[in-house]
Amino acid sequence: MGGRVASCLILLLLFLVMFDEASAEVGEKSKQMEAESADNGVIKMVTKMAYNSQELNSMADQQHHADDSSSSHMEHMNDPAQIFFTINDLKLGKKLPLYLAPKDPSTSPPMVAKEIADSIPFSLEQLPEILRFFSFSPGSRQARAVETTLHQCEHKRVEGETKFCSTSMESMADFARLALGLASKSSLKHLVTTHLTKPRPPYLQNYTLLQMPNAVTKFLACHLMTYPYAVHYCHYLHGGDKALQILLEGDNGNVVMAAAVCHMDTSGWTPDHVSFRVLKTKPGIVPICHIFPPNDLILIPM
Repeated sequence: MGGRVASCLILLLLFLVMFDEASAEVGEKSKQMEAESADNGVIKMVTKMAYNSQELNSMADQQHHADDSSSSHMEHMNDPAQIFFTINDLKLGKKLPLYLAPKDPSTSPPMVAKEIADSIPFSLEQLPEILRFFSFSPGSRQARAVETTLHQCEHKRVEGETKFCSTSMESMADFARLALGLASKSSLKHLVTTHLTKPRPPYLQNYTLLQMPNAVTKFLACHLMTYPYAVHYCHYLHGGDKALQILLEGDNGNVVMAAAVCHMDTSGWTPDHVSFRVLKTKPGIVPICHIFPPNDLILIPM
């Protein structure tokens, strides 16, 4: 046990160097979130999830600093057209313009075992203790990033949502079984965006739908948060949304099994949501779908 704890702590310390660079973006994102606090939490998560993992994957060489415009800030990593599509686009042979970069394990936050995660404080009330644990100065970029994630995790759930921030794969699986009404030992399947061939750039290109996907309505969506180790915001939405696995082939031959979710009822979304602008539609007109970045995942019953 002692050796396992030491190994996990070493991984955490190594990741703090990379976390310092990512937290600059999170500081700006925190200000933006505070200004938009009246918005629907799930809608913000739908937009945010597409960028969060990509930031973590590329933060080692990230140089961009966003300006004060919320739209330009959200779009500096990936144009939203690279992740959004409509359910009507799910046709055999259909070409979709998408950005599907492979996961980079070297810049992904470390996963820690449940017994380790449970020993590390994780709440807004314990923020001073958390900052001391990671040697983050109060008010620093890292401290603001940690606080932003904790705020999101403790924010009141919206109507129809069951949510939880998991700090380990074990706690994620336990919550998935509870939220989905499964027995405690039920098996779960993970849907993750994965390259099936050796990935080659460009990753932004047209991808052809190779087969019609099967959809499930009973699933838990988990989105990687910005934190020194792997923390996922997991939520189950009651309302008929659909989770999919989509087999795609890029124009350059890259074959990708992509995880995606289609939101069947967008009538309650703000008309300013970026997906409506990109897809040239309005709330409630057509179900909106989006690809999950490789650090996010969907859990479904086996």
